[in-house]
Amino acid sequence: MENKILEIKNQALDEINKASDLKSLDEVKNKFLSRNSQFNNLKKGLKDIEPSKRPKIGALLNQISSELSKLIEEKNDIFYKKELSEKLLKEKIDITLDGNYIPQGHVHPLTKTINEIVDIFNYLGFSLIKPELSPEVELEKYNFDLLNVPKEHPARDVQDTFYCENMDSVVLRSQTSNAQARQMVNSKPPIKIISPGRVYRNESVSARKNNLFHQIEGLYVDKNVNMAQLKGVLNEFIRLYFGSSRPTRYRSSFFPFTEPSVEIDVQCIMCHGKGCSVCSGSGWLEILGAGIVDPNVLEAVGIDSNTYSGFAFGMGVERLTMLKYAIDDIRLFFSDDVRFLRQSV
Repeated sequence: MENKILEIKNQALDEINKASDLKSLDEVKNKFLSRNSQFNNLKKGLKDIEPSKRPKIGALLNQISSELSKLIEEKNDIFYKKELSEKLLKEKIDITLDGNYIPQGHVHPLTKTINEIVDIFNYLGFSLIKPELSPEVELEKYNFDLLNVPKEHPARDVQDTFYCENMDSVVLRSQTSNAQARQMVNSKPPIKIISPGRVYRNESVSARKNNLFHQIEGLYVDKNVNMAQLKGVLNEFIRLYFGSSRPTRYRSSFFPFTEPSVEIDVQCIMCHGKGCSVCSGSGWLEILGAGIVDPNVLEAVGIDSNTYSGFAFGMGVERLTMLKYAIDDIRLFFSDDVRFLRQSV
């Protein structure tokens, strides 16, 4: 019995040495160490051996099985590393070779401006409003009613607002102020948000106007908010966006949702205050409207106007982009003129 075991061992050692790859080594393992292998069959036959010889034969079988398993495992590791090295060498990339040129587009001027303005107001402590609170298809309630815009206001006329033919009181929003109304309805002060997005107005398309454009509006509601804070925020925005050398001025104005209201002008970028056709000879260009939130607006959205106050502001993205980069036609932003789109402003 012992001679037969040693004979099988020598045969296994010989085939392990002759194995040249993982596949042939696996075949040797199955032949000598699997459930149906010769060693396993010998172990099954221990019951037929004299009881006095069983411990010795059993120990010998276990010892040889362990030795063969160790040898196969060591050689398997050698083959695995060799095949992995060959595979990596085959798939090696020469990083010194010139790559293939993949043309890339530029960020659209409007997208660049929106990102820049959002970054500035984030720096000033304003958070970006959640998308679900800023829908483009809106109810009159949020687009007009909660913003203190009366039923007879010209802005609600079909000449200025796009109404849905199949649903009453549904419009394409004419301002991103709808997001401010929704924010105030769905949260409690303090509120400090900005709401960028597309808006729609039923206007004739020209070099200065379009029926689709972009706005960014801001809202700050808390205790003791005042005009001085509004002016400080807007002056810092103008400084960061246009540069500290750009003169500005504030003018009294009127908006239904703010009282008092102001419009902010910057010195004309084209003529530097001397007067030209772009600024109609005034030397100034309006960039945004703002004011203290009307108490009626706060009460309409469930905020106590005796405890809280706020300010709001809104600006047209196209107008700011045109002023900063001296673009004289708003229609260029919505054209497919590759010469314009390739410019990295």
